[in-house]
Amino acid sequence: MLAKVPVVTETTGRTLASYTGTGNYFEDFEVGQKIRHARGKTVGEFDNQIITNLVMNTAHSHFNEAAMARSPWGTRLVFGLVTGSLTIGLATQDCAENALAELGLTGLRFVSPVFHGDTIWAFSEVLETGDAPDRDDAGIVRFKHLGMKTPEGGGEEKLVFEGERTVLLKRRSHWGAR
Repeated sequence: MLAKVPVVTETTGRTLASYTGTGNYFEDFEVGQKIRHARGKTVGEFDNQIITNLVMNTAHSHFNEAAMARSPWGTRLVFGLVTGSLTIGLATQDCAENALAELGLTGLRFVSPVFHGDTIWAFSEVLETGDAPDRDDAGIVRFKHLGMKTPEGGGEEKLVFEGERTVLLKRRSHWGAR
């Protein structure tokens, strides 16, 4: 069992727990809870290009404008894992800022295309909560994350991504004062 001694940083005098939100410990989540995350992210060309190239994705739909001009979309597509990563990243502040570990991602679906200039928004629902085996300082939460886009120039939001994420989260009772 870890001691419940506050860890204070030498430069600020603040506890480590004070750097995270107050409503995102294991105890704060209930099955059926729905969250609309506050921030959105407009997808830029750089976002798409850096990830596409770093993971060695050679599909020309992400980097060949001339070829894609003749496609049904008329322009390049944002790589699906960029869309998924942005959705999960936007959800992290509310859902996983106090995570000890990412335990799994399942059921990832890329529902609609995303283009440079579209803005991604994240929504989450708590599907399941439970105790962590052999850990009294943490619990497990399974979330469903949805990514919606607002097209460049405005318009109706449209579902672009969905997936489930399982996270090992700190319990406030053990970590809140550190």
